[in-house]
Amino acid sequence: MGQAKARGPYSKTPARKAEIVRAARDSFAESGYAKASLRDIAERAGITHAGLLHHFRNKDELLAEVLAERDAEEWQQGLGEVDSLGRLAPYLGELIRHHQQAPELMRLWIELAAAASRPDHPAHTYFVERYERGRTQFAEGFHDEDARSRLRDGVSPESAAILFHAVLNGLQLQWVLDQDLDIVGPVTDFVHLLFDHGRADD
Repeated sequence: MGQAKARGPYSKTPARKAEIVRAARDSFAESGYAKASLRDIAERAGITHAGLLHHFRNKDELLAEVLAERDAEEWQQGLGEVDSLGRLAPYLGELIRHHQQAPELMRLWIELAAAASRPDHPAHTYFVERYERGRTQFAEGFHDEDARSRLRDGVSPESAAILFHAVLNGLQLQWVLDQDLDIVGPVTDFVHLLFDHGRADD
């Protein structure tokens, strides 16, 4: 009887799930994934522990949703701000600096991506599809630059897309290990290596 009554206020509305994800992001960033508790997240979201479990089965599932939401936000932001090749390096620098303001989330993303390499991991499909989607979208944009003879000779758009993910992820891993390391400069250098900036804004 009690369980049936509790389900009413916890219908799976997008607004309620969004509140939980925001609360989880704050809790993970402040306390770290290991120390953050579902009860704390529920309290931040203004619901009961049972109410949270109606939306998310466990903390792993909630972490995956936090990172997926961040990915979606950043992709939309990038589409809005990068309107030319000349804006790519500055935007990536801004994005990295934004990530550096929440190093715990950077660390959690890296750890989850590595753990999700196992086919039986709950986030495996998400990460496989995320990288496939990212490679496809970047490659499409790089095909346009290649048609304008802006892409470095001998580098295919598909290879450039793979290299972009490898460089961005690898640099952020190095920064998590050594937070005195400058990784914005190398990202800018990498963009210059891939593209002919003498004609970037033609």
